[in-house]
Amino acid sequence: MHESRGKFERLPVAETLLVAAAGAGLLELIGFPGALVAGSMLAVAVAALAGRPMRVPLPLARVCFVMVGMLLGTVVTPQTLRGIATWPLSVALLMVAVMTMLAGTAGYLRWVHGWQPLSALLGASPGSMAQVMALAAELGADLRGIAIVQVMRVLLIVLGVPAGLAAFGLAVTPVAPLRAAGAGSFTQLAILAIASTGVTLGAVAGARFANTGLRMLLSYLGAALGSFAVAGLVAAAFALLVAALLPLRIADVIVAFAPGAQDTMMVLALTLSLDPIYVGAHHLVRFLVVSLAIAVAARRFGGRKRAPARRRWQRPGRGAFDD
Repeated sequence: MHESRGKFERLPVAETLLVAAAGAGLLELIGFPGALVAGSMLAVAVAALAGRPMRVPLPLARVCFVMVGMLLGTVVTPQTLRGIATWPLSVALLMVAVMTMLAGTAGYLRWVHGWQPLSALLGASPGSMAQVMALAAELGADLRGIAIVQVMRVLLIVLGVPAGLAAFGLAVTPVAPLRAAGAGSFTQLAILAIASTGVTLGAVAGARFANTGLRMLLSYLGAALGSFAVAGLVAAAFALLVAALLPLRIADVIVAFAPGAQDTMMVLALTLSLDPIYVGAHHLVRFLVVSLAIAVAARRFGGRKRAPARRRWQRPGRGAFDD
């Protein structure tokens, strides 16, 4: 009885990973940059929207996150670490960009789509999705709407950034540090680790679309696309400013300023052979700034007036959905 139940519970996980691998393989076959993350995320998201039981268990997701940290460590050198001291202007402009992005996107959701202030703030957060979703659940914000806007933003960034870099001739060959490795077995192991991590990480993000009907998705589509456009324009403007002021590769700056999930952007940087220290340092700063700002502001908005008891269905942006 227990064995059959365990087998039944493992089937959605196996299906999710197979769908993720198929999507990654397809985009890799056609030469799409960052295919491991982008392809797996897109395929799992489409399958979830189609009603398939896409699921990645928390222990597997945690293993994936640990692997991201390990992979980052393999490409760290003393030279790149010493280079961090030369980026204070870039980091300072990133902090300004984050606050501008947060204010602009929250204002867009608030005044264009009529979201409540708390929901608009959490939906506008450029990162820290786990913290955002925890605060949304605790303070009674529009949980499903915030999740859709956040995941759509990550999905569009993962698909759009590599494609944009390739379109402008800025994409680079994959994982340069691995090509320099001396032992063939180590190289193959590292490639396998990056591939399995990138597929699994894409599956984690894509699986968040599970139990989301097409009608519900469409009701939030305008907010998701519009907020992404606002955040993207702010990030692009500051990235171009940094690239004009400092002798940095434009591809590194674009990925470092992109408002995507920290772990996802790090895997993307590795697969595109960007500077992982520059990208990682900026996303760490963004994570700290966003986490602090969101925690303080959300408590302030949430403390003014507790949300009423949540109903099964409310208009987009004005309530929450029961999970």
